[in-house]
Amino acid sequence: MAKPGWLIPLLVLIVGMFMSVLDISIVNVAIPTMQRDFGTTVDDIEWVSTAYTLALGVVVPMSGWLGDRIGLTRIYLYSLVGFALTSALCGLAWDLPSMVAFRILQAVPGGVLPVVTVSLLMSIVPREQIGTAMGIYGQGVVVAPAIGPTLGGYLVEYVDWRLIFLINVPAGVLGVIAGYLVLPRTPPGPARPFDWWGFVAAATGLFALLLAVSEGQSWGWDSYRIRMLLVFAVLALALFVVIELAVEHPLIDLRVFRNWMFVNSLLLISVLSVGLFAVLFYLPLFMQQGQGIQPLRVGLILLPEAVVMGLLMPVAGRLYDLIGPRWPGVIGLAIAAYGGFLLCGIGPAMSEGDVILWTCVRAFGNGLAMMPIMTAGIAAIPPAQVGSASLVNNIVMRASSALGLAVMTVLATAQQAQLSADRAALIQVGNPDLAAHGISPDDPRSLYGYYRAVQLDVLGQAYSNVFLVAAVLTCVGIGLAALMHKPSVPPPPPATPPRAGDEPEPGRAALAAATH
Repeated sequence: MAKPGWLIPLLVLIVGMFMSVLDISIVNVAIPTMQRDFGTTVDDIEWVSTAYTLALGVVVPMSGWLGDRIGLTRIYLYSLVGFALTSALCGLAWDLPSMVAFRILQAVPGGVLPVVTVSLLMSIVPREQIGTAMGIYGQGVVVAPAIGPTLGGYLVEYVDWRLIFLINVPAGVLGVIAGYLVLPRTPPGPARPFDWWGFVAAATGLFALLLAVSEGQSWGWDSYRIRMLLVFAVLALALFVVIELAVEHPLIDLRVFRNWMFVNSLLLISVLSVGLFAVLFYLPLFMQQGQGIQPLRVGLILLPEAVVMGLLMPVAGRLYDLIGPRWPGVIGLAIAAYGGFLLCGIGPAMSEGDVILWTCVRAFGNGLAMMPIMTAGIAAIPPAQVGSASLVNNIVMRASSALGLAVMTVLATAQQAQLSADRAALIQVGNPDLAAHGISPDDPRSLYGYYRAVQLDVLGQAYSNVFLVAAVLTCVGIGLAALMHKPSVPPPPPATPPRAGDEPEPGRAALAAATH
């Protein structure tokens, strides 16, 4: 069972993590309404999300250094204050340029919070209970994106879209007060110079990569600009690796990649992230565009998925403490893969009950596997490298979800074009199948209804293929999960009894009294 000594601080940490992750998914629901209020185009309004994502690519690499320089607790509280203030500015934005500018500012504390919370968690929770703690912490990592569409849909439809930002203000104030009262005071780490060259290489590389992923669909994946961005991103990130291996005080300690358990967990987290965000993106899109369901109702249909994950994650964390990550990971990924195959049934004839069942099955698998896999990877890292591991974990989760969604979009678009062309070839004069249904190529009204039905069916088949790819990737992950094991917890060093006549040094005595 969790000890009250670290459980309450952990619950406080979840506030910051939940706020920063929720903000990413909740904003997407309000994009159409913001477009109407600001009187801008679809391409321009997308920069509300794109600017935040690009700014994260610049901020996240320096999060670990900030935590060491200022102290984990202090930078966590500062970031909460900054996130609340910048959220208020977003809620008060008067036009698109001001909104984009405030979103960039909001990304600064929003990028620091997820990295710092993991480092703080690892510093306050005993290693033998880290699974239970990570299971509770996982509420903010996975449940927040799933509950975002429901909360955002309600606020947009019944209140005001500005509340999706302003709601962060009271939450942030309460989080700061609670954090100041209950979080342990962590001193700054050893002073080390800032790795400017590494920062520039990492920030520009991630910026170029995320920009290419965000704009690939509108600019064209084969366009000159996208090609140049991708080439620059590869070269900049390669240069970053060279710099980090050469400097004395690297921005990110890349030695964490020598640990196979950690690398394996990164691969599995990438697989789970791709599947999770594919479901959260394409399923609501089909229900709204294809079936005409309102955003709030779509959010309510997807809400049971978040409830299942929220209930299961603490259980999965406890299982990790008892039996390790292998069996929760293998069984969870197998169930998630089955749920992915069920989602291949997406189409015009699917019912709301079908969607709830399919998403809950996949959520059960995700909730069982996600935290044991992530915990095993972080727990395998020596305490001195936890900050770098947390930083890499955060970058991989964001990059894999963005890249995976971009690849899935390319696949879905190509599938739609091919399937539409195949169906168009069936519309021929004198086709007996069309005539049997009262459809004549010479009657525009009958053809329009047929066209709408065909396009909806094509959309469903294209998204079905996307879910099939995600399910196959999850099946591959089962083999990787079978290779995981629970890292051993090193025993504490034995205390050396003082010799008779020895007097403790005043500084050490004061330190011992302060820590007890």
